[in-house]
Amino acid sequence: MSSMSDSPPRESFRLSQLIYDTRYRSLTIQVITLVLVCVGIYWLVNNLLANLANLGLQPDFSFLSSRASYDITSSIGTWLVGYTNAGTHWDATLVGLYNTLLVAFMGIVLATILGVLAGVLRLSRNWLVSRLMAVYVEGFRNVPLLLWILLIYAVFSEATPQPRDFRIGEDGTANASLIWNSIAVTNRGTYLPAPVWGANSGLLVGVFIASLIGAYAYRRYAKKLLFDTGRLLPMVWPLFAIVIVPSVLAFFVLGRPVTLSYPELTGFNFSGGFQLSNQLMALWLALSLYTGAFITEIVRAGILSVSKGQSEAAAALGVRPNRAMSLVILPQAMRVIIPPLTSQYLNLTKNSSLALAVGYADVRATLGGITLNQTGRALECMLLLGLVYLALSLAISFIMNVFNNSMKLEER
Repeated sequence: MSSMSDSPPRESFRLSQLIYDTRYRSLTIQVITLVLVCVGIYWLVNNLLANLANLGLQPDFSFLSSRASYDITSSIGTWLVGYTNAGTHWDATLVGLYNTLLVAFMGIVLATILGVLAGVLRLSRNWLVSRLMAVYVEGFRNVPLLLWILLIYAVFSEATPQPRDFRIGEDGTANASLIWNSIAVTNRGTYLPAPVWGANSGLLVGVFIASLIGAYAYRRYAKKLLFDTGRLLPMVWPLFAIVIVPSVLAFFVLGRPVTLSYPELTGFNFSGGFQLSNQLMALWLALSLYTGAFITEIVRAGILSVSKGQSEAAAALGVRPNRAMSLVILPQAMRVIIPPLTSQYLNLTKNSSLALAVGYADVRATLGGITLNQTGRALECMLLLGLVYLALSLAISFIMNVFNNSMKLEER
């Protein structure tokens, strides 16, 4: 005798359920769509290969191993790869890729700082400050990026002194002077002090990294303590002490393993130190200022999306306005800010391809420019170039998605 708890007999599966049963219909549609997309891609690729064969052309990537025979001006990528004109086209592509990564990273960092600061100041009760931020936003986002790149490059090239202007004359004076006796901004580039790594410098770097990890751990502990008990620990001076004090002590204990090489005028140019080309400076500043204007509006919209009751409640509890902004307003606004912020990071990375306008050797200029013209392999170069930007975009999207998930509300 069967009990009341016996489950009813399961209905056998029928093919008609793939269409009429709502449990399977969506899966069926997705599978059919995937098959149609794959068939379409196969047809397009097969048609392309057939047309190329009729023209006597076959996709071939062996050109990457042939000699490039062209120079790339001094850059981060050139130093990392050790590139010379005897290198291959693949080496030149790596130089361009590293240069693209450098300007994209620098641009994202500076654009984020500018956007957050300007977005907060845009909401300032000070009329002059808010109007100045409005002028910055409207001025940069309504003028094409290419014009800003060319304008800033013209300023660096035409409005800055020549290296010879830093030469001390017979009367002991110079037409131009170094900034803080260490930095020279010229029409050939910006020269900065460069670190010289000596013995035990690796240990010093290790101590500094450990200090950063310690500062991060302290910040997490202070934040957890605040949320759990309401006890507020000091943040500025402990973080400063955790990062700086161990590194300074290690610097002297290890015998000053890191020194600085300062730029010095020798002949017709500076030697020593580190040079940032005007092309890189113009591209970096233009991308940062342009994208920062869009981020400003994103941050402003995110802050305005938070109910005024939140700031009023913080004020009622005696929380200072700057701390209320960092602890109450911005954490809630970040859930609105991050998705469009990701799009701006992607736009900045792809807009770096405008570097060709000022002669900066990014991946568009090397692989999609000189290499393409020398080898005539337009299809292969454009395919690789597209894959490079696709990979960069997917990497940025993945990182921002992880960050976005970490900012979700944690339900108790």
